[in-house]
Amino acid sequence: MELSVQLQGLLSFLIYFGSAVFMTCLFAFVYALITPYREFELIRAGNKAAAYSMGGAMLGFAIPLASAIVHSVGFVDMLMWSIVAFVVQVLVFRASLLVLKGLANGIREGVESNGLFLGMMSVVAGILNAASMSY
Repeated sequence: MELSVQLQGLLSFLIYFGSAVFMTCLFAFVYALITPYREFELIRAGNKAAAYSMGGAMLGFAIPLASAIVHSVGFVDMLMWSIVAFVVQVLVFRASLLVLKGLANGIREGVESNGLFLGMMSVVAGILNAASMSY
């Protein structure tokens, strides 16, 4: 294999990987803004519920993002599907607040079951989202 072909593959890797890292950081930043509690402050303070919730949301976003990278027909297509993954995670958060009254307060107060529930709902949605992207 020619060096130029290998370098082209490396360039594609760097573009997709860098974009995925950027999108994941952007997701974490925006997701933290839309929640009624401060995840990162809570996590720094040792709040496991916030860690479970945020970790699940991050994983729930990363799974379909990975699927979008694998199945997209190009870079723009991957970016569009990553936006879909982002919206799904926001909807899961909003729906979870409706299903479990007091969920946000429970996470703020460190109720681990609340954080675990929200985190797992995010992962489940991410898995289903990723599977739906395998067209």
